[in-house]
Amino acid sequence: MSMDEAKITALIQRSRDAMEFAYCPYSKFPVGAALLTTDGTVFTGSNVENASYGLTVCAERTAIWKAVTEGHKRYQALAISTNMDDWASPCGACRQVMLEFGKDYPVYLSKPDLSYVKMTPIELLPLGFSPEMLHEFQENDNENSNENGIENHKTDK
Repeated sequence: MSMDEAKITALIQRSRDAMEFAYCPYSKFPVGAALLTTDGTVFTGSNVENASYGLTVCAERTAIWKAVTEGHKRYQALAISTNMDDWASPCGACRQVMLEFGKDYPVYLSKPDLSYVKMTPIELLPLGFSPEMLHEFQENDNENSNENGIENHKTDK
């Protein structure tokens, strides 16, 4: 599904609006995301930091978690915003989560002036571990196990 320029700008603006809800007392770096599902629903997210830094959640993952927990797993586009004068590029964990739900939907990395660069999850994480790779491995593993007469046995000790 192709989006016209007005819809792209509106989605980027929604991601900018989401930045207002960022909880970032440590980094002082608000990030906003807006995720458009295939049925037209938009889920927004902002980063939520924690004093235990590893527990921080990025805006992109917040938006995706909200969508998934509402039953939405197919996406039309994702917009990401920060206050940097450079493109709002997602971290590695977010790239992996985006790839979980599709390789080819547009991801708009934006600047404060609403300009953007369009990428896809597979472009952002070219050799990422995708669900298809796991399914392919499992199918091949099952075929090899059956062909070689290998069975899984548990041993009691």
